[in-house]
Amino acid sequence: MRYKRRMKNYKRHAVLCVLLCVLSLFSGCVSKGYGKPVSKTDFVLDTVATIAIYSGSGKEDFETVLKDAFDEIRRYERLFSAEIRDSDISRINEAHGKETKVSLETMELIRLSLKYSELSNGAFDITIRPVSKLWDFKGGNKPPKDSEIREALSHVGYRNISLNEEECTVTLSDPKSELDPGGIAKGYIGDRIKEFLLDRGVTSAIINLGGNVVLIGSKPDGSDFNVGIEKPFSDGEMLKSLKLTDLSVVTSGNYERYFYYEDRLYHHILDTATGYPVESDMDSVTVVSRYSADGDALSTALFCLGREKGKEFLDKGDFGELKVFFTDSGTVTEYY
Repeated sequence: MRYKRRMKNYKRHAVLCVLLCVLSLFSGCVSKGYGKPVSKTDFVLDTVATIAIYSGSGKEDFETVLKDAFDEIRRYERLFSAEIRDSDISRINEAHGKETKVSLETMELIRLSLKYSELSNGAFDITIRPVSKLWDFKGGNKPPKDSEIREALSHVGYRNISLNEEECTVTLSDPKSELDPGGIAKGYIGDRIKEFLLDRGVTSAIINLGGNVVLIGSKPDGSDFNVGIEKPFSDGEMLKSLKLTDLSVVTSGNYERYFYYEDRLYHHILDTATGYPVESDMDSVTVVSRYSADGDALSTALFCLGREKGKEFLDKGDFGELKVFFTDSGTVTEYY
């Protein structure tokens, strides 16, 4: 069952990768001697990731740059994954309230998470781990017990987090509180990998971390990249194509990881008020933004808030240049 679900996700993300590459291949691009983009695909961050480089001004071979980029992704995974025993996040969780020294990157990730937790009044909350670890959306087919969820919810609350910026330490005031940065980590890593590739001379590329898409520049001929918004619960069918340059595209939806139990859909985006999957009036939210970490956190928060409260949230905030698309029943509506 786990293998079949993983392959299903692989195929869906592979379709998106293929779409991105196919739409870009016919731009007449030349990538430092290559007639087509040089790409690498691997399973990291519990998903299928692809990086395709189209052009660059550096002296290094693109294959070497790609290998190093994936090594860098794995380094971040070893810092941020709540599933890796000695990661920064796991050490915080296993400290049971004791002060924990972390890396600068982890400190920055948690700081960003707190920002969006406060802005969304907890709709996005990095302390959801006590609840999220009860749910198995990879191989499970049954929800946790109500009593288990109620107990776990009592330890969820971003105000439990205290940061000591000077000492680079994290403390949880509730010993049973735990962090799960899954709603922002891929976005943050996408931003860092973009910086990494730019430093290595890459001038045109697509970074696709399992659906979190980050663009470097435009196509080598100067035209926009085309990124599709997928139809929920389809085999890669695209509802809308976005023409974009040097931006990020992140989608949060109820079709990404889910199971059915007693004819009811249970998806992986959890309501911090109930501990159960969010009952949203949308199937997905797509955010186009400059920084992928912002798009990742915002897409999660907006899905949790729902369409009307999400619009109010956007209207009240100062999020810079954003494009937000709500998807429901195969219809895409642009807002903001």
